[in-house]
Amino acid sequence: MAQDGERGSTEAGTVSPYDEAMDALSSLITQKTRADKTNSGHRFELLFDYVKILDLEESISKMKIIHVAGTKGKGSTCTFTEAILRNCGFRTGLFTSPHLIDVRERFRLDGVDISEEKFLAYFWWCWDRLKAQCNDDIDIPMPNLFRFLALLAFKIFAAEQVDVAIMEVGLGGKFDATNVVQNPVVCGISSLGYDHTEILGDTLAAIAGEKAGIFKKGVPAFTVPQPEEAMQVLKEKASQLDVCLEVANPLDIKLLKGLALGLVGDHQYLNAGLAIKLCATWLERTGHLEPESNSGSIDPNAKLPEQFIKGLTSAALQGRAQVIRDVENPGEVVFYLDGAHSPESMEVCANWFCLAIKQPDINTNTSIDKDSTKVHQILLFNCMSVRDPQLLLPRLVNTCGGHGIKFSKALFVPNMSLYTKVGSSMPQTDCLVDVTWQLALQRVWERIVSGERGVWCLPRFLWLSSGLEMLPNTTDLFVCRCS
Repeated sequence: MAQDGERGSTEAGTVSPYDEAMDALSSLITQKTRADKTNSGHRFELLFDYVKILDLEESISKMKIIHVAGTKGKGSTCTFTEAILRNCGFRTGLFTSPHLIDVRERFRLDGVDISEEKFLAYFWWCWDRLKAQCNDDIDIPMPNLFRFLALLAFKIFAAEQVDVAIMEVGLGGKFDATNVVQNPVVCGISSLGYDHTEILGDTLAAIAGEKAGIFKKGVPAFTVPQPEEAMQVLKEKASQLDVCLEVANPLDIKLLKGLALGLVGDHQYLNAGLAIKLCATWLERTGHLEPESNSGSIDPNAKLPEQFIKGLTSAALQGRAQVIRDVENPGEVVFYLDGAHSPESMEVCANWFCLAIKQPDINTNTSIDKDSTKVHQILLFNCMSVRDPQLLLPRLVNTCGGHGIKFSKALFVPNMSLYTKVGSSMPQTDCLVDVTWQLALQRVWERIVSGERGVWCLPRFLWLSSGLEMLPNTTDLFVCRCS
């Protein structure tokens, strides 16, 4: 009998153990959109049944967890938090979503994606136990995709005996799968805005109420400056649970001693300030704060310990204000990647892009020697149909226009991943792809730019695999994925 993690076959023509795990994971995808009933609390109590089946009750209760929700910046906040505490000498576990290429990106141990070997061992350990005891006949179905991944994260962090687990909420807060946590050390709420309104509500008050669902009685919480409508709800929820809620100020750049944050963008100073408060409180409440220190001395408005500075300046997160050069055409094709997906974040993203192409050394620590008059800016835009392009694209166009940046071409492309498949393998190039939504995006774009020419709609990324020959010789390619 195969041991945990030993699946598949290495024989020619057979599925690999990892692909077999991806096939199993893909079977848990229950919806083609994110408006899944489970996101609205449908049978949330099942999560506690799953925890019992996996024998994780005691492990989760003992885990020193930092729990973070929010609309914008929660992933960056978690990344800063993990980097700080890792540089303080602790073994860290970080659970984030979504992943860009490989699902293992969601599970980081000491700042590194979990290895394939460990992933498979823990994956099948959880899968086999849930499969053995979950049955529609007894009214306990298999968990859906995100719920399984969250449970897997808890298993990984428990088995790996991390000192701290930083858990990013997937969607909302109150009914998110990560909210099986009953006694976190500290909670955080990053910037709030309008997102997932079909699930969380169409007012800031309703959205704030869902995010505040991670608050636990007597557990301290921090947030950043919020719109008054949202802040009032956060304060009310905190008061009801005897939660000490404080507002974390943005990090003062002077405290970095001339260094730059690892994550680019002015908005990251807000996330860094929140991360500092979360780390300081975690250190204090777990008894790890140095005797000569106290929570007030580790503050965005005071001197920072060297470990904090190192963590803040070394933090890295793929696909967030990231700059990549084409290895075969360095200096000719430069990719600027971001995942902005709300009107506010789209404006922030566009500001970053415009600054980055004018001062490339800010992002890459090197300057690209090229004639700016011969550079073409091309937009590659991926947007899910749950997003409203009439809210997103005007912010992008107007912000770039304010910097004097106009795109030579706009490419509207479908997702490379499939709705019913999890994995990093590319779809076959001869598969049919429905581009109806991309054509709709094109029409919105044409109206915004007053019918200017130069808008393409590609059925798939054929140009990426063919050496970028369709692009001009010198190109700034702005890749924005609004997933």
